[in-house]
Amino acid sequence: MNRILLVEDHERLAQLISQGLANAGIAVDVVDRVSAAWAALQQIPYRALVLDRGLPGGDGLELLKRLRDADLGTPCLVLTARDALHDRVEGLEAGADDYLAKPFAMDEMVARVRALLRRPAQSRTLAPRLGDLQLHPDAGTLGCGDESVTLAAAEMQIMLLLVEKAGETVRRGALEAAGWGLDEAVTPNALDVALHRLRRKLGAVGSRQRIVNVRNLGYALRESGVDE
Repeated sequence: MNRILLVEDHERLAQLISQGLANAGIAVDVVDRVSAAWAALQQIPYRALVLDRGLPGGDGLELLKRLRDADLGTPCLVLTARDALHDRVEGLEAGADDYLAKPFAMDEMVARVRALLRRPAQSRTLAPRLGDLQLHPDAGTLGCGDESVTLAAAEMQIMLLLVEKAGETVRRGALEAAGWGLDEAVTPNALDVALHRLRRKLGAVGSRQRIVNVRNLGYALRESGVDE
């Protein structure tokens, strides 16, 4: 699923960008400040980041530098009203993959985001693995050995986060945000249904990985026989 994070504090512009990307089949979560963006990026394995520079609480480039210092390679398009050469250079040196000056045409915005989505994040492989389990996000499948099964979009996002955490416990809220985004209303049992289906699919392909419930904490992928 092509879910990206848009960090933009201008409400009307954020709505226009979100709608333009949604029309192109790209799901968008929107936050309006640096602190909220950092929190979201810790929860959800976004395919790309669209980042405004002038934000409440600081320059968007400070967030980008923080991401790169943490070895998070999420592809990033920087938006800014500053079009001087030194501003573009500053953004690229901070770790941006592309740069778009305001005002811009929506078709160009969509094309640039699509270009970013074709780049795998440096911190993630195209086919993440954990033990005998392998995910193929572009094909929407989960595999083990010669066996594979199709995952729904939310199921894939949940599995990507669990695999990325590699046995660490992930909070329920983080899994819901990964599966359905920050803004979409989630029914109380949606995650339980998705986890039930994922457990069945893990069994169907013969994986030794299991989704375990860590009481009062969250969920984790653990290999059979490993203490929960």
